[in-house]
Amino acid sequence: MAEDDGLYAVTPRTKVKRSAARGKYDKETVHAILDEAFLCHVAYVNDGQPIIIPTAYCRIGEKVYLHGHISNRLLKSVQSGAPICMTVTLMDGLVLARSTFHHSMNYRSCVILGTGEAVTDLEEKRAVLEGIVEHIVPGRNAEARNPTEAELKATSVVALELSEVSAKVRTGPAIDDKPDMDSPIWAGVLPFDQVKGVGEPQPDPQLIAGVEVPQYVSKYCRPSSKEVF
Repeated sequence: MAEDDGLYAVTPRTKVKRSAARGKYDKETVHAILDEAFLCHVAYVNDGQPIIIPTAYCRIGEKVYLHGHISNRLLKSVQSGAPICMTVTLMDGLVLARSTFHHSMNYRSCVILGTGEAVTDLEEKRAVLEGIVEHIVPGRNAEARNPTEAELKATSVVALELSEVSAKVRTGPAIDDKPDMDSPIWAGVLPFDQVKGVGEPQPDPQLIAGVEVPQYVSKYCRPSSKEVF
């Protein structure tokens, strides 16, 4: 598939093979995922050791930008021309099936492959750093102090072209085996929202009558590690 105004070229490295129908290669889907999320994970190899680093980013046009201190090992590796893999995932819901084998998640994700390019111009750096702040907290740049020239020089910024990229999306209810469909077991989707948190459980459309939402679903919560720090 060749790249045109609305699609990214599909390469052997970006073609989704497992559940291929969930693969998305259109720019609208990829941009929407990148613009909603703000935390990515970047994988690179340092002295033969694979490392994955979580970091903030922003998208400007057909590039995503990463930043960090000039001593940052990841950014040093990227600026040296080493290949990287950047992933972004938005988790939209837990899919609870009638069997544990078919439990799943609804999600939107994208994978970007390539090599980075250093941004060295101070004004371009400033624009990118403002873009990252604005991407995470819209309106913050107008109030907070912007970087000084010394701070800009102490910051590395790299750009990654959106060239080899694909998205993968799962939506909808559980996919159960036919013999399990009449089981008196609650099935459905527990929605997640990045801002609002856990939503109201959505029963499976084929749920048999009389099966109530269990408390471990209706009162779902995750353990917090905040008190440790």
